[in-house]
Amino acid sequence: MRIEQLEYIAAVTRFGSLRRASERMHVSQPALSDAISKLERELGVELLDRHRSGARISEAGRELLQPIVDVLDSVDRLKATAGDSLAARRKLRIGTVNAGTASLLLPAIHGFQDQWPGSTVEVRNLQQDEIQTGLEEGTLDLGLVNLLDGDDAPPDMNVIVLCVGRPVVVLPAGHRLCDEDAVTVEDLRGERFIAMRAGYLMHRFAHRLFGAEQPAVWNSTDGAEMGKLMVAEGIGLTILPDFSVRGDPLERTGLIHTRPIAGDHATVHMVALHRRKARLAGAVRELLDHLCRRAASPGAQSVPGVTPCA
Repeated sequence: MRIEQLEYIAAVTRFGSLRRASERMHVSQPALSDAISKLERELGVELLDRHRSGARISEAGRELLQPIVDVLDSVDRLKATAGDSLAARRKLRIGTVNAGTASLLLPAIHGFQDQWPGSTVEVRNLQQDEIQTGLEEGTLDLGLVNLLDGDDAPPDMNVIVLCVGRPVVVLPAGHRLCDEDAVTVEDLRGERFIAMRAGYLMHRFAHRLFGAEQPAVWNSTDGAEMGKLMVAEGIGLTILPDFSVRGDPLERTGLIHTRPIAGDHATVHMVALHRRKARLAGAVRELLDHLCRRAASPGAQSVPGVTPCA
């Protein structure tokens, strides 16, 4: 009996079919089915009811499901305990959409490594769905993503609000719109625009803001950091959460500026994610504490199902 065989049974129960379980576990369907068949022979019990339309957990499988879940929970606790003892020399893996990297994540990592000098940190710039998948599969310890007002909190995740801000227009120094108190949507339509690529939250926001009438020149890029560099070089204007620009070196040196969007009242929440059922290793908890200490969360209670930083 192998742990992955128990994980496969739990996955079939959770996702409702062999096909969906194999997709989420990143295992071919024949391989997953074969592993479960070997477990059935070992236990002498048919765990799945197999039909032409697909396979579902059997009645006997449902009776064994709780003991299987108990074993998997015990394995998770064992791994977490081992992780605590090795935390001082393990690598923490963080997935981020990179909004707030300069003002929040990098200072938090700096403070964390002062206290955990033996730990190393790997920061991966990813899209939101990639971060959630990485957390579910255990290839990431912590995720930083953005949520627009009205977005649902990701399922099976603890969601901790770090920053609450507004989408703002990012302009290069000396641009004529820097003299305005706010930038209208019509103003933006007349400018060369730099959008985030599909899969980023601000891509979705830009489409919502412009509707069917988009700017005539629509450039695109991956992530806030490159977007700010392109603005500083005069390639166009972009829209980002204000906390993504505030404190950025380009903003501190006066190369880029921000202005609110006239008539827009949307809010963006930058949140930290970690798996709800996974016990956090001590080093991960410490990094999360540093993130919370760096963050400001006014209005955090406006997002259902999430926890503001203490």
